[in-house]
Amino acid sequence: METSQASAFGFPNPLIGIVGFTVVATTGAALLAGARFAKWYWVCLQGGVLFGLAFVSWLIFQSIFRIGALCPYCMVVWAVMLPVFWFVTRRNATSGDLGRWVAESPFFKTLWRWESLILTIAYLSIVGLIAHQFWFYWSTLVGS
Repeated sequence: METSQASAFGFPNPLIGIVGFTVVATTGAALLAGARFAKWYWVCLQGGVLFGLAFVSWLIFQSIFRIGALCPYCMVVWAVMLPVFWFVTRRNATSGDLGRWVAESPFFKTLWRWESLILTIAYLSIVGLIAHQFWFYWSTLVGS
């Protein structure tokens, strides 16, 4: 939390997460209560989760390859951001809020059928990057 990456926009990054995840959690609670949202809301939420995924991807790269340290709180955010982006995108794509061509596209229909594999590959890729970059550290923990 003491690096320049910890406050990419001039204030602590966790503030972005607090606001963003509050919006996502409130949206989920409202949906469970039976709320319906306008298309503009879903498009804005899509923009927010797209920004979140891009920002988290940048933070993953920075943590692994520039800072050289892993933050448990950050890794939880990484783990949560992938399915949040995926499921908001799937919802918006299948409902037609991202355009009719996306909703009817055979490519996207196939993509949704493989979502478990795609998310698993994404997680394993991150774990692989971490294992590779910190291999010396891990090997000192296992070997004597």
